[in-house]
Amino acid sequence: MGKKESGEGEETTLPLFESKRARYRGFYRAFASTIFVFVCLILAYRLINIPKAGERGRWAWIGMLMAEFWFGLYWIITQSVRWSVTYRQPLKNRLSQRFEDKLPGFDVFVCTADPKMEPPSLVINTVLSVLSSNFPSEKLSVYLSDDGGSELTFYALWEASRFSKNWIPFCKKFKVEPRAPEAYFALHSDVHDTKCGQEWFDIKKLYEEMKNRIDSIVESCKIPEKTRNQHKGFSEWNLKVAKNDHHSIVQIITDGRDTNAVDKDGCRLPTVVYMSREKRPQQPHNFKAGAMNALLRVSSKISNAPFILNLDCDMYANNADAIREALCFFLDEKTGHETAYVQHPQVYNNVTKNDIYGNECIATNAIELAGLGGYGAALYCGTGCFHRRACLCGKKYSKGNIEKWNIEGQKSTMDNSIQKLEESTKPLIDCSYEKGSQWGKEMGLIYGCPVEDIVTGLAVQCRGWKSVYYNPERPNFLGVAPNTLEIALVQHKRWSEGMFQIFFSKYCPFIYGHGKIHFGAQMGYCIYLLWAPVSFPTLYYATVPPLCLLHGIPLFPKVSSLWFLAFAYVFVATNAYSIAEYVMCGGKLKAWWNLQRIWLIRRITSYFFAFFDTIKRQLGLSETHFTLTDKVVTDDVLKRYEQEVMEFGSSSIMYTIMATTALLSLVSLVWGTKRVVMDFELKGLDQFISQVILCAILVLINIPVYEALFFRSDKGHIPSSVMYKSVFMLTLACLMPI
Repeated sequence: MGKKESGEGEETTLPLFESKRARYRGFYRAFASTIFVFVCLILAYRLINIPKAGERGRWAWIGMLMAEFWFGLYWIITQSVRWSVTYRQPLKNRLSQRFEDKLPGFDVFVCTADPKMEPPSLVINTVLSVLSSNFPSEKLSVYLSDDGGSELTFYALWEASRFSKNWIPFCKKFKVEPRAPEAYFALHSDVHDTKCGQEWFDIKKLYEEMKNRIDSIVESCKIPEKTRNQHKGFSEWNLKVAKNDHHSIVQIITDGRDTNAVDKDGCRLPTVVYMSREKRPQQPHNFKAGAMNALLRVSSKISNAPFILNLDCDMYANNADAIREALCFFLDEKTGHETAYVQHPQVYNNVTKNDIYGNECIATNAIELAGLGGYGAALYCGTGCFHRRACLCGKKYSKGNIEKWNIEGQKSTMDNSIQKLEESTKPLIDCSYEKGSQWGKEMGLIYGCPVEDIVTGLAVQCRGWKSVYYNPERPNFLGVAPNTLEIALVQHKRWSEGMFQIFFSKYCPFIYGHGKIHFGAQMGYCIYLLWAPVSFPTLYYATVPPLCLLHGIPLFPKVSSLWFLAFAYVFVATNAYSIAEYVMCGGKLKAWWNLQRIWLIRRITSYFFAFFDTIKRQLGLSETHFTLTDKVVTDDVLKRYEQEVMEFGSSSIMYTIMATTALLSLVSLVWGTKRVVMDFELKGLDQFISQVILCAILVLINIPVYEALFFRSDKGHIPSSVMYKSVFMLTLACLMPI
């Protein structure tokens, strides 16, 4: 008996998750050290061989020195996360054994803003995927924040809540995966793929009927009177409601505490709440951060669960046990009380075979973010993140302070009617509520930055909390990636602008995080915060060496020189490692090549313009703007995306810069190489071979750009106006003295 009791005691103290350091760390550190040595040699070569005053190419050479110094410094910053890569693995069986009868409540926040750009049928699939989670329904509440204040979105949520009475028991009976209906039926398009029998046909029919009703009403933009009479919530739209001018709306569609709110099997349903905070012209609403803070206040009155999951409206739960896995990190007896949030990577279900727009971020997800997680400083990425409510509300970590929660998981509101509860929460989301308060400063998500998630995560960590990064083999959440180049570039412009703003603000990791988070984590944050300024050395390398090749000005050592080995080693070794890292993380070689193209394009367009927009904002010449990513594209655009044909099709100034640099590389490769061979013969090749190789690589990277400029006739080609502007800019560049 004594041994048995001892064994039971050990079982209750076993950790709820495992942590493993990445293998071959010693080998990588040795390899990285060699790169560092050769980078120093490159800088030494530049300093020793600076052309004298008055010599041709002096300023181009100095520019190369500055560009290579910045590249070297940025490379050092990226090493901070590769030295601490840590992988986590939850042990949910142990969680069930120890906590099944006392699981805490969970609130799920889903945010949407525009029924045209984010179709309601897309939104409700995300909602349904979490409503049917493998978690006690009476302890689960799902809140939908609709910043568009649209009755179409409210109608779709009401339809989804009715459908959930059939969908939830179907999912739990047959252990369906994934539990977003659209994704499930796309994956299991035939009943023979399942073991559901007739019930599969029945539930599919119910879903298609619901989806058709929603899509037809959204298309008509009008709710039938018969439908409006079926729920009191539609009366909220009897008053004037415009997207940016409407009153506060809170509607509890399903009250999970009501014993009458049951599914078709008689089991309790989760709570479902629709919320649209008040919006008025000229009143700042702080974008998604404001919506999240409004959700925090409303949910604290209705369910007040100690843990929260926040999702974008296009990111459905791909694993029914996602909540249980997250709880393994929060409830671990040894370190769980230190954990503020658990972040999952952003993974997409519509990425093409070779990831034409570089959306998948395989190495970033598997290496860089895991490295930051190794410091206990995982980035908060705005979606797919589980939070401790107290941390989001501004609580500081204090050692030994272990949080306790109501075992029932939710605040009892049975003494209040639903109508009274709705009315009491509406003032919490009025425009005037936050005035003079700490909301957006010390409480909730932080305001004033387009990437409110990153800066909020940093602030939480600086209050003493740790954060966990969890990247499961099967993604727990799947979203929708941009499927046009313009949308992808606009998204990255917003991200890089917001992150560069953080670097200039009081939240700069080296200032705000000094003495509060690990120095490696401070450097790790700067990998992303410095995306914008890294555009300059990239743009310089993409333009000046080709121009100098045209003018016959050498910028690299001769092949016969020992200095050439330093440049060759850094180039070959870093790219070989990049390929190996990408392939080992599960990527394909062609996808890696596509990623190199998209990184070049991002740096010379999105990040370049983000730099200047940030400077303008710092000087008070502009204000922060938030650009919503469109989730709807035409059929021909979607077809080209699936065929991996890059989509241009507009006269964006970003395309002008991209086309100009592409044309410059082509002209330099052809005309510059010809001139070098004719004027200098073999000696010229020895001296200019590095610039010729660089131009050749740039030409290969830009092949889709040339196709869109000269050969394509579909709507996704680059417009003639862009080509004319690019040729004009190219002519000016070629005539400039070097």
